[in-house]
Amino acid sequence: MKKILRSYIFWTYQRGSAHYDVMVTLILLFIFVSPRFINFHDRPVERTLPASEVLVKSDGQNGLTYQIDVETLSSFQYAGDLSHEIQAAIAPISGNVTIDRCEAVKGADGKTIAYRVWAHR
Repeated sequence: MKKILRSYIFWTYQRGSAHYDVMVTLILLFIFVSPRFINFHDRPVERTLPASEVLVKSDGQNGLTYQIDVETLSSFQYAGDLSHEIQAAIAPISGNVTIDRCEAVKGADGKTIAYRVWAHR
């Protein structure tokens, strides 16, 4: 019995033998059955991402048009400097660009919901 147990621990049985098949079966049973009986505490981490968008469109002349939500801009802390906030929102998408102009997009209630930005490289 000691020899069999030692052979199981050091995995010395040849492939295709009955003992090998028993070891593989025990391993597969552990993998597929143990999560039902053992709480491994492996749940996905819930991350709350801000509901933000940056829409990018080509204007057809080596330029790009961006529409950036106000929530996206508020996540960048530049003490109210709108041009720096816009540049920080655009840089991860398109790299360094030159901003040509910017206009506010108003909602039905008259509040600014996004900014439309024209830029080129």
